[in-house]
Amino acid sequence: MRSDRAVLFDLDGTLVDTERENVESVVLAARRWNLELDQEMCRFIVGHSWNEIYSRIQREYGFEPAMSVLIDAAVEEKRALFVHKGYRPLPGADELVRRLSKQVGLAIVSGSSTIEVRETIAGLGLTECFQHLLGAEAYGRGKPDPEPYRTAMTLLGVSPEGCIVIEDAEPGILSGKAAGARVIAVQRANFLGYDQSAADVVVDTLDQVSNELLERLWSKQAVG
Repeated sequence: MRSDRAVLFDLDGTLVDTERENVESVVLAARRWNLELDQEMCRFIVGHSWNEIYSRIQREYGFEPAMSVLIDAAVEEKRALFVHKGYRPLPGADELVRRLSKQVGLAIVSGSSTIEVRETIAGLGLTECFQHLLGAEAYGRGKPDPEPYRTAMTLLGVSPEGCIVIEDAEPGILSGKAAGARVIAVQRANFLGYDQSAADVVVDTLDQVSNELLERLWSKQAVG
């Protein structure tokens, strides 16, 4: 395994088809306090961290309980949504993660809460493949700020030039680029039609993320 290279994965909408349920779980949680989130707020939830989601709900809806209280409620709602159908890996996710885990360092960099990240990765049976599972509590500023991906780089001890980010939503793509990594965008679960043009490469599914593609991106990093 090469210690100077890493692949940093977003989670929801990149490895697993959970974006709609993420939105629904926050909507259902907010209803416990008689809050009805509008469509603009629901769209904002996709691709953003709990830090930003909570701040906006607090500001626009006058929400007073702590972020941890809202997260706990959303986690309960999300568990109920997945209890029967389970987690659905996106095409190519399982094979890609298992293949890369033997070659380079891997981390999840998500805006979901840490417990959501851990439960989702466990539900996919991929926990042992990752050195780090990072959720919203791991950083003060979420995507599109570069802090989430820079945090993962620091923990793995890999330079930005040695990192490739795999994302689906525009905030995450911009975060990865701002952190100095090359970015691959995946179209399959981008149901909101986020602009992915800032990515270095856009693929339909993770099946298209070959060793040759990754090597090409690492080579581009090496030459600047």
